[in-house]
Amino acid sequence: MRNHIAPSLADDGVKAFNIGRKIRDLRKGKALTLQNLSTATGLSKPLLSQIENEIVVPPISTLLKISRALDKDIAFFFQEPNDDRKIVVVRTFERESLDTRKLGRTDGGYSYESLAYKKSRKNMEPFLVEFETKDEKEMSFYSHEGEEFLFVLEGDLEFRTRDEVHGLKEGDSLYFESDVPHSYRALGKKNAKAIVVIFSTP
Repeated sequence: MRNHIAPSLADDGVKAFNIGRKIRDLRKGKALTLQNLSTATGLSKPLLSQIENEIVVPPISTLLKISRALDKDIAFFFQEPNDDRKIVVVRTFERESLDTRKLGRTDGGYSYESLAYKKSRKNMEPFLVEFETKDEKEMSFYSHEGEEFLFVLEGDLEFRTRDEVHGLKEGDSLYFESDVPHSYRALGKKNAKAIVVIFSTP
């Protein structure tokens, strides 16, 4: 794991959503220190500081830990403020890609785009995720409260828990309770793409 990440690795997508600023404002609004948030999430203070300063992109699993600690749905970090529309359309050119591969962490290895960020209040958070190939030893298991659905669009994808391994191909789908520690990786020579829908319980 890298100890220092240069500011040049900042992602335009994370800045577009102001994810770091939102986290910092929420934390300070609750009178929490970085140490308090570190204790609540199990994430290191340096990593939290880099996320708040929008130097690095938080993986979805990391953002879920932060959102739970701050009593917010993960959707809060992608939504447009004060937008109460019941119907939203997100055009292809309006999406922003957030690339966790710039983290240099084993829980990275993918990029993701929020597919419904314009909806301010919702029970599901859909993403388009691109998984890169990696060795089995590079896989990192993570978990969060709630449920997760995945539909493979391209490539071959491997889903692992501590006890099970499932190979998924184009057109295959997966639904599981996401408090089970799990990990993904693309197989073969090309990355895999999937629609991932997360429901995070309050």
